[in-house]
Amino acid sequence: MPDAFSPAPCETGIFRHDQKDFVAITHGGRGYSYTFSDGTVGNTQDAGALLACGKDAVLVGGKGRWPKVALAESNTRFESNGIMLAGRLLEAPGAGKDTPLVVYAHGSEGSGWIDRARDPYQMVGRGVSVFVYDKRGTGQSEGEYTQNFLRLADDLVAASREAKRLAQGRYGRFGLIGVSQGGWIVPLAQARAKADFIGIGYGLAVDITEQDAAQVARELQDKGYGGDVIAKARSVTDITARLVKSGYKDGLDALSEVQQRFGKEPWFVLIKGGYTGVLLGMPVEELRKNGVPRFDKLGVDWSQDPVQVLRQVAVPQLWALAEEDRQAPPAVTVRRLMALRSQGQAISVYLFPQADHGMRSYAQASDGTRKATIITPGFYDLMADWAKGGVDGKYGQAYRK
Repeated sequence: MPDAFSPAPCETGIFRHDQKDFVAITHGGRGYSYTFSDGTVGNTQDAGALLACGKDAVLVGGKGRWPKVALAESNTRFESNGIMLAGRLLEAPGAGKDTPLVVYAHGSEGSGWIDRARDPYQMVGRGVSVFVYDKRGTGQSEGEYTQNFLRLADDLVAASREAKRLAQGRYGRFGLIGVSQGGWIVPLAQARAKADFIGIGYGLAVDITEQDAAQVARELQDKGYGGDVIAKARSVTDITARLVKSGYKDGLDALSEVQQRFGKEPWFVLIKGGYTGVLLGMPVEELRKNGVPRFDKLGVDWSQDPVQVLRQVAVPQLWALAEEDRQAPPAVTVRRLMALRSQGQAISVYLFPQADHGMRSYAQASDGTRKATIITPGFYDLMADWAKGGVDGKYGQAYRK
């Protein structure tokens, strides 16, 4: 072990090898997670971990000492509709009036992002300043966890005001980036946040019920079922969509009928989707009496029409989609984005082959199960270049639509 390296407890941050290569350390579910700039991921507690933590440095591959980058970090608390949220501004050395600044809207996970999310550090390592915050009800923020998009958009607007206040005089272009569920939140907030651009990673231009239906169809296709079963499943998701949109009033008798009609068929028990699998596993009388309390407390606004929202976005949009996304199948989203672009909107779309949700590459077993491997090469480069003002060149295996 090199003399210059002294083992020490891990710290979150960026550790740089050279102008191109760096690694970000974040809190993981256990130990600390690491994400290299080329997309390689792991955990310091894994057998065969690629790095060891030290004082103000990490040791990579048992031989390379990568020093810690002196980021400017500003912790803050800010108010949104009476709730105090925790945020942090991350700035790379030398941030100034030409440095882009982005605020992230993260996905549906119930954990905070401060010190835990890899995306902000990957952007900062590429020269983009980032404001990251813990959603209401997560991490260090107050309030109750919710999936009410309008409320979350209000929080994103408040976060944008705080980001601009903290970075005053040290940023140029300002934008919003949303991943997964954040792809529904960002367009709702863009105008009020006065964002110059938006970027969406593995998000959707379909509503929640359409996502559920596409997810169910993809699940069954991946299990080898053909068009006849997919059509039956679509009749089921049509019913569950009516149920959730009506507050469990419209479609209860129809749900009971399909439970009896298809309940013993092998494909029926495989259905999960976003919510349909839960509804299929519940007695109709329980739904009639109690609904689904764990869904209801999330405050979902089932009336949201993402296409109508996107029509109001007047700034350039980038959509980076995972072509093999099982959780957010992209086919309908691509068609709708192409239609909006043909109507004059500034929309760029990149599809990453062999990538699943989270922009994760994967190894697929013979039974169709997948094991996530790396973050798909080129994804973070694409998002950073977009924030800087223009995409150019090749981004991994991605192709532009």
